[in-house]
Amino acid sequence: MTDATPVPQVGDAFPAFTLNDADGQAHGLNDYAGKYLVLYVYPKDDTPGCTKEACAFRDSAPLKALGAAIVGVSADDADSHAQFAEKHSLPFPLLSDPDAAYLKSIGSYGPKNLYGKVTEGIKRQTFLIGPDGKLVKSWLAVSVEGHADAVAAAIEKDQSKNG
Repeated sequence: MTDATPVPQVGDAFPAFTLNDADGQAHGLNDYAGKYLVLYVYPKDDTPGCTKEACAFRDSAPLKALGAAIVGVSADDADSHAQFAEKHSLPFPLLSDPDAAYLKSIGSYGPKNLYGKVTEGIKRQTFLIGPDGKLVKSWLAVSVEGHADAVAAAIEKDQSKNG
């Protein structure tokens, strides 16, 4: 098992990325400047928990109303992302990090405990990045149920604080 990489801290500039979506189009942190970005990290396309999470983000009326950008990131390849997005009508990009290099750099890859068995892999995490590119809030052990609403509530709280 590798040592845990420190995760970005609230208030810090979020580490830049350039990752490709299912169509091979590059997406970078700067592409989302000026709006809230929900960057959610998930283990695997088209698995039950990941599907439920993606569909919750897709269906979140509060997130839509707030105008937040949403991107998912996993190590799955472009073909897998394209099939997953089409099957579930996902309106946001799914970015591919095939060697998990970026995910490792933000602490989203490493030891995790699944039903008492410790394995190494991609952790289900979400990072809320503010319009200024700084981390507003992170969820480092996501429970899918109610998560999209919690992210929307965090945006509303941040907006009222900076209002």
